[in-house]
Amino acid sequence: MSMSGSRPLARRIIGVETEYGITCAPTTDGPPPMDADHAARELFDPVVQRSRSSNVFTRGGARLYLDVGSHPEFATAECDRLEDVLAQDRAGELVMADLAEQANARLAASGVPGRIHLLKNNRDAEGNGFGCHENYLVRRRGDFWNDARTLVPHLVTRQILVGAGHIAAGGETRPADDALSGYVFSQRADQMWDAVSSATTRARPLINTRDEPHADAERYRRMHVVVGDSNIAQGSTLLKVAAMDLLLDYLEHGGDLGDLALADPMRAIRDTCHDMTGGVLLERVDGRTITPLEMQTEHLGRLRDHIAQDIEVTALHTAALELWERGLEALRMQQPESVDTELDWAVKHRLLTRYCQRHDTDLTDPRVTRLALAYHDVSPGQGLRQRLESTGLLRRFVDDETCRRAVDTPPATTRARLRGAVVAKAEDLRRDVSVDWVGVRLDDGVGSPVTLSDPFRAVDERIDALLESMERSATDLPIGV
Repeated sequence: MSMSGSRPLARRIIGVETEYGITCAPTTDGPPPMDADHAARELFDPVVQRSRSSNVFTRGGARLYLDVGSHPEFATAECDRLEDVLAQDRAGELVMADLAEQANARLAASGVPGRIHLLKNNRDAEGNGFGCHENYLVRRRGDFWNDARTLVPHLVTRQILVGAGHIAAGGETRPADDALSGYVFSQRADQMWDAVSSATTRARPLINTRDEPHADAERYRRMHVVVGDSNIAQGSTLLKVAAMDLLLDYLEHGGDLGDLALADPMRAIRDTCHDMTGGVLLERVDGRTITPLEMQTEHLGRLRDHIAQDIEVTALHTAALELWERGLEALRMQQPESVDTELDWAVKHRLLTRYCQRHDTDLTDPRVTRLALAYHDVSPGQGLRQRLESTGLLRRFVDDETCRRAVDTPPATTRARLRGAVVAKAEDLRRDVSVDWVGVRLDDGVGSPVTLSDPFRAVDERIDALLESMERSATDLPIGV
């Protein structure tokens, strides 16, 4: 399915990096049996045993590693289709869930009274933050950062659609009513401190300017979006990445968003987060004001005009635009139930509202906090996502089988296909290889590294030759080796 037009949407490499929260909860009375650092090491024990490293690439082309602060992290393979982004992101959940299941079996067998939980969220109990980052490959050109800065208003206000929902400390919010006083759009908004910067941990910018394209640096650069909630709902992830893909295409073909610049983006992102009506007034550079609803409506309108001119978009892009429209209308009419199977903040709003009504309580109840955490728990048998999807209370955009297949099968149309093939062959033949985003090398002391600088290239005779040589060398080994 495509919208009418004469030019297909330009191919773009997209990836998502997700840091997971981890905790080991006691299964008996008493304190937690291990802290987050030890729990993370226990989680990654089979990875280290197999690869002698806690930083590996998978058969599916993705990167699995322990990040700074004991956060398990999954970075999707390079994707140039929205279907692959959604499948790869869910594959990350499945990989983490499998590691948690193995770890908990080991703890039980050892008599350790604890259970590891992995949370796809953005805050721990102490208020420490961790992120979900997006990567978009763009053509290298001198005025790129001027365009990137014009995307700041979108990143500030998109949380009214793709925020994961959050119970704010101290109830600092201005809700439309008092049903869920203390509920806000985003877990991440209050953690951001700069609009555009080269720092990530210190300044926490919306967009990171560090120039690491993981591709031919003369042709490409990578736009690294640091702001963004970790999403459970596929609809939220779809809208998040599809909107940015379309906005980048709009800018690359002469579009302009500069007239919507905000006077104080960091104040605006907090004001947007804490006003559940979408109607808080944000000051623009030109002295006028605009609401988050109006900002997102304007962005959507410009994209629709852009597409109507000459662009063919995919069925999932069309679905994202339609969800964007309905999400704005839900806020405009204050009817979150119209998107409460598709957008995280609305799904969680429904769950918490019904629980509070049923038990005559509010968001300060520890049971409500546990329910909110359960929404983000990807540990087997602990989270709510599977039950919600199976009962139709959480909409799928990519089916389970496709997501399970993505664990071991990389996207077929990008460089990830080559990397995944090498990793799979090395694991099957028990050969040592060095792998990163832009190259592979057989660790035999003889072969040369193969550089893969084109992320759009899914076929390479050098990789074919490397795979054949690995196969030949395996058959040449003496019996028993």
